[in-house]
Amino acid sequence: MRIGIDVGGTYTDAVILDGSTIVSSHKALTTVDVRHGIIDALDAVMSDGGATPASIEAVMIGTTHFTNAVVERRELSETAIIRACLPTGSALPPMCDWPADMAEVVGNHVYMVSGGHLFNGKPISSLDDLEIEKVINDIADKGIKDIAISAVFSPANMEHEHLIAEKVRRKIPNSNISLSHEIGRLGIMERENASILNASLGDLADRVVFNIRSALRDRRLSCPFYVSQNDGTLMSADYIARYPALTFSSGPTNSLRGAAILSDIDDAIVVDIGGTTSDIGVLAGGFPRESNSHINVGGVRTNFRMPDILSIGLGGGSLVSECGSRIGPVSSGHRLVTEGLVFGGKTITATDIAVAASDCKLGDKKFVSGLSTDLVETATQNIHSMIDDTVDKMRSSEASVPVILVGGGAILIFRELATASKIIVPEHAGVANAIGAAVAQVGGEVERIVNYSKIPRNEVMARAKKEAQVKAVKAGAEASTLRVQDVEETALSYMDGDVARIRIKVIGDLKNAV
Repeated sequence: MRIGIDVGGTYTDAVILDGSTIVSSHKALTTVDVRHGIIDALDAVMSDGGATPASIEAVMIGTTHFTNAVVERRELSETAIIRACLPTGSALPPMCDWPADMAEVVGNHVYMVSGGHLFNGKPISSLDDLEIEKVINDIADKGIKDIAISAVFSPANMEHEHLIAEKVRRKIPNSNISLSHEIGRLGIMERENASILNASLGDLADRVVFNIRSALRDRRLSCPFYVSQNDGTLMSADYIARYPALTFSSGPTNSLRGAAILSDIDDAIVVDIGGTTSDIGVLAGGFPRESNSHINVGGVRTNFRMPDILSIGLGGGSLVSECGSRIGPVSSGHRLVTEGLVFGGKTITATDIAVAASDCKLGDKKFVSGLSTDLVETATQNIHSMIDDTVDKMRSSEASVPVILVGGGAILIFRELATASKIIVPEHAGVANAIGAAVAQVGGEVERIVNYSKIPRNEVMARAKKEAQVKAVKAGAEASTLRVQDVEETALSYMDGDVARIRIKVIGDLKNAV
């Protein structure tokens, strides 16, 4: 059996799965202390499902902890960035596009040195050992151990990033190093930003991993645990300690994967309505459609592997004002159960509107009997219009599409949507995110710029596939179950030779789940 846990901003959801059967599920308000929240979730689902520690083979966790740290500018470490780019790549220095408060939190420790490569892998200039030594000594003197290293076109040739990293490790043995080609995609600024964010989360990642392990030990669970990534796959505890930034969008991704499993539909639009926001994403082949645009995380432009998600300020706790014509974005959040009308409070929320206008059985309906018919109808129409408009933005054509509703706030939608060919609210929709975490597989991805005039295409593809497989196995996948999930190949015009950008992603089952 597996346990899936998703720690959201309002709710912590947990499920136990035996194969594809849901043994038990639990939904509770999120606690400030992640460790105690996980322990509470474990206790609830294991007690309800009659599970013993020995019967649990793995625990999968999705968390917004690292995203919140960036957005709220807290628990981030001072971080140095070394960019190999000179003499040509200094016009836009590292962190020049960051919000001032965010740059100040991580310290503005910026260094540029000679090095980097052209798109075809040829060096711009050689590394200068004395120059790099001077930079590393300065970083060491400042007591900084979280370090991001980027080089121009490192996805085409990562040699300089590796060489600089080796020099850093020799001088600062306990350093936490993030290499840009391992974190982000093409685009020096966005890839570099991603690596800086990742490095700044190093200490926090260690604490989160420790707290999760501690929670599992407290409940005598000796099984391994995994954390959900942005692309719907899992990474092991060792991987989350190295790549915490790859969890930034794990919550919505888990919901999309859970929606696919619960509905048995691989291609649809998923609307995940929580207590504060609604996340709308597209299922393609059972996995989230990935975004091809830059992703803004806390005001910092990045190019992570991220799902194409559109979020709006509509949730079960959204405040209703202006006679129903304004819904959110302010929300009562986890205070919904004390402030909402149906729970005996004095605040009109979207949940109160749903209870008043539908057959939804939540709280006490008598507390909303005094709401005016006009207010309830206006608010109901606005709630449905907000979802309809967002689905319209996400669909790829004018044709109506299947819409899967999940999340605790799915009760808000009880009428037809103009954009939906049909609306599906699967059983256990309220804990789809935890189910998505529990059923996730392990993946590995490689992105490169290649020149087919130098190396035959078949050989290039075989090498990239092998590298992706190695990454997946290191992340915890069983080698015999690996399969290629996605291949992208884009010709790069106006360049000498037969040059292309390739991306290969493989996925496989967990080792202990086979």
